[in-house]
Amino acid sequence: MGTTKRWQDWVTLALGVWLFISPWVLGFEDKMSAVAWNSYVLGAAVTIFSAICLYTPKVWEEWLNVAFGVWLIISPWVVGFSTSAAVTYNAVAVGILVIGFTLWAMAHAGHLAWRKGHQA
Repeated sequence: MGTTKRWQDWVTLALGVWLFISPWVLGFEDKMSAVAWNSYVLGAAVTIFSAICLYTPKVWEEWLNVAFGVWLIISPWVVGFSTSAAVTYNAVAVGILVIGFTLWAMAHAGHLAWRKGHQA
């Protein structure tokens, strides 16, 4: 595992920053809101782990970002904000993008064994 910076990690980092500021941009910044806290915590986590992946990429950090993406996709229904279309679309879209770019970065780094006969 080298320390090559991958552009996908930069995109994932930007998605984390967007997720963190999205409560203010989309207007759901109520400090006591579970919806806002979901965005603050997951945005900070995605940003932090994406930054770590830029400098010391490890497989476990990448899989954490995948897990964060999965949580973002299901969180509108678990946390209870699925009735707010804009906020739901934001969480689901960011979750899908985080998963996609993280898996792409992992494949680029050789952390995913998709080729026949390749052993991880």
